[in-house]
Amino acid sequence: MKPFFTIIIVCLNPGGKLADTLKSVETQTFYNYEIIIKDGLSKDGSLSYAYDLQKVWEKKRCAGRFAVISKKDAGIYDAMNQAAAEARGNYLYFLNCGDEFASETVLEEMAGFISGRAGIFYGDIRERQTGQRVASNPHIDAFACYRNVPCHQACFYSRELLAAHPFETKYKVRADYEQFLWCFFEKRECAQEGRQKDGIDADSGSGFFYKDMIIADYEGGGFSETKENRQISAREHREITGRYMSSWQLFKFRLIMLLTLSRFRTYLAGNERTAGIYNRMKGMLYGRKTGAV
Repeated sequence: MKPFFTIIIVCLNPGGKLADTLKSVETQTFYNYEIIIKDGLSKDGSLSYAYDLQKVWEKKRCAGRFAVISKKDAGIYDAMNQAAAEARGNYLYFLNCGDEFASETVLEEMAGFISGRAGIFYGDIRERQTGQRVASNPHIDAFACYRNVPCHQACFYSRELLAAHPFETKYKVRADYEQFLWCFFEKRECAQEGRQKDGIDADSGSGFFYKDMIIADYEGGGFSETKENRQISAREHREITGRYMSSWQLFKFRLIMLLTLSRFRTYLAGNERTAGIYNRMKGMLYGRKTGAV
């Protein structure tokens, strides 16, 4: 019997963060899942806890539900692809080292919400740095794809979507963004033309489904948020949106972002003193409550 979820944790010399993240998985009230740890040959001894836990799982649970893959990779997205290729679960979730599930019932609630559908299922995250709930857009359209898609810590993916279109490793920071846009634009194109593309059936019912709940506590300050990688992120955003959006869409969306002071809003969202006000206003626009939880 296939597990319902595969929880994938990618790491490289994570220290004690790996144990903390694993403990948040262990406390889940829903048990039909497997864990895959994809390690990039860590040398800090952090895998010792994982190997000890693996032995416990082999004794108490079904063998093979806890896997540790320790081998070289070409970066975080290559590591995510390697783990996804080994996954047996129907739905995949990527939990970064240092991040934790927001509550013990996240998997139980999401399993009930998914209910056999295909697509990307997502919620909100809580940013540990500011203590604020960060709202995801509950309605995905082309502008939402340009402006702000949910981060992968907020998303559960049907395994078929990642099998059909793995993360493109040429992107250093935005491969998950590219994959999300592929799911939106290519899937919609298939549905409109009534055809199959790259293994995704136009009639399979794939879509984007939002649940009003906090999925994970997001540590922040990681790989994609260094000054250098923010610059790379902006460059990759331009390239990716250019692949999937028309010139008219890009012009219109950039003008909207300029007129709505997007850079200033980014500053407000990242500042501890203003993040609460900003996220409450954002939540009101999305039609629900946000803020410190």
